[in-house]
Amino acid sequence: MSIESTLVLVKPDGLKRRLTGEIIQRLERKGLNIVAMKMLKLTKEQAEVHYSVHKGKPFFPGLVEFITSDPLIAMVVKGHSAISVVRNLVGATDGAKASPGTIRGDFAITIDKSVIHASDSVESFEHECPIYFSTDEILDFSYGDEELF
Repeated sequence: MSIESTLVLVKPDGLKRRLTGEIIQRLERKGLNIVAMKMLKLTKEQAEVHYSVHKGKPFFPGLVEFITSDPLIAMVVKGHSAISVVRNLVGATDGAKASPGTIRGDFAITIDKSVIHASDSVESFEHECPIYFSTDEILDFSYGDEELF
């Protein structure tokens, strides 16, 4: 298993529903390390860069509008196979199809208000992370209990 980093966002709907603590708890209980975290309100320009792979698709304007509507929580999460581990914790993009026990399966019922975002690949993380964090904001450290997970 390789050590990876992934970007996790508690989207505006998750923040407004007070799910941030629950989401952080699930990540930490899995043995993942949160190495950067902040609350921010994304600008339209930042959102357009984040979702640039969807530019030109009919749902693109709605994505940008929603993600910029209210503050969100951004985190860099690190650990063994973090990208796939977090994606499994998050569940399918469409909350109505996400398995019970996943974050979306427990808290989302639509695709447009899905509570959370997680990078789906190393390339996505490398594209997304600089939108939210500078390199000096990511504090790479050990919790000291990694061998327990």
